[in-house]
Amino acid sequence: MKLLLVCSSGGHLLQMTRLRSAWEPHERVWVTFDAVDSRTLLGDRERKIFAHQPTNRNLKNLVRNLWLARRVLREEKPDLVISTGGGVAVPFLWLARWFGAVTLHCDSITYSEQISLTARLVLPFVDRVITQWPQVAEKHPKTVYWGNVL
Repeated sequence: MKLLLVCSSGGHLLQMTRLRSAWEPHERVWVTFDAVDSRTLLGDRERKIFAHQPTNRNLKNLVRNLWLARRVLREEKPDLVISTGGGVAVPFLWLARWFGAVTLHCDSITYSEQISLTARLVLPFVDRVITQWPQVAEKHPKTVYWGNVL
């Protein structure tokens, strides 16, 4: 199975690395930001594609990342797209199912009362949103609780 792992740098990237047992056995490509932590955590062994930043309230970079998502999804043909969030995830999850990929978004542990803005934006387009709080899963369709990552 080929995976596309999409996340912002920082805590979202750290959370994705904590899911290592789920993605390590598979061929994968990362989409993240060109930042010190992404270069350090992913090293030279991982294939990386750097997205445009900042993504919060930046329409220009949303459009640029939408085009990047289209190109990456067409060229890489992933079977599964997994995201742990940040604005960079939105365009990739919006388009991934159109390219035949199964989509999962794992929301941050910090959202204990409701799903994140990213989750709300992608919910109609993804196969599943995973929350780290059972009370959040009870409130939202297509949202499941599978335990905590961090």
